[in-house]
Amino acid sequence: MLRKNAPTLALAAAILLLIALFYRSEVGRGILNPPPAPPPTPTASLSLPAPQLAVANRQSPISASERSSLADTLNSPATTIQSDLRLVLEIVSTFRTNFPREGNPVGSNAEITATLTGQNKLHLALIPPDHPAINRATGELCDRWGTPFFFHAESGTRMTIQSAGPDKKLHTTDDVILSP
Repeated sequence: MLRKNAPTLALAAAILLLIALFYRSEVGRGILNPPPAPPPTPTASLSLPAPQLAVANRQSPISASERSSLADTLNSPATTIQSDLRLVLEIVSTFRTNFPREGNPVGSNAEITATLTGQNKLHLALIPPDHPAINRATGELCDRWGTPFFFHAESGTRMTIQSAGPDKKLHTTDDVILSP
């Protein structure tokens, strides 16, 4: 019986040997087991409360030539809340274009704002981190009345954006909603 299975056993042994050699060579080159990343260096900003921590950890200021102009007219007196909502929706759409596998940015308003201001894999700031529409204390993107926008991801590619309107209260008759 061993004679019948000898070629199969020899083939299995050869495959195992090749796998072992491959694994050993890849580990030796650091491909399968890369060296550990250096530990993060502590900074003074770690003692800040959570809402301010997101603002304090932002990268150094962006030079004027690298600054995105997408959000320049956001909350401008020359525009309307409807154009502000269209603009925010366009910024979210631009994010999806640059991160097609991720879809919409997700999380709370502060988390979405952090993502749109450059706290993402590409460090792509579609909204300048120092834009006046961002509440410095909370890190939230706000409408022209200073109330945080409400983001509702309907799917990975659809996002409804809502402003509380002039009364600054969500879910009242003066709310302005943009749903693509």
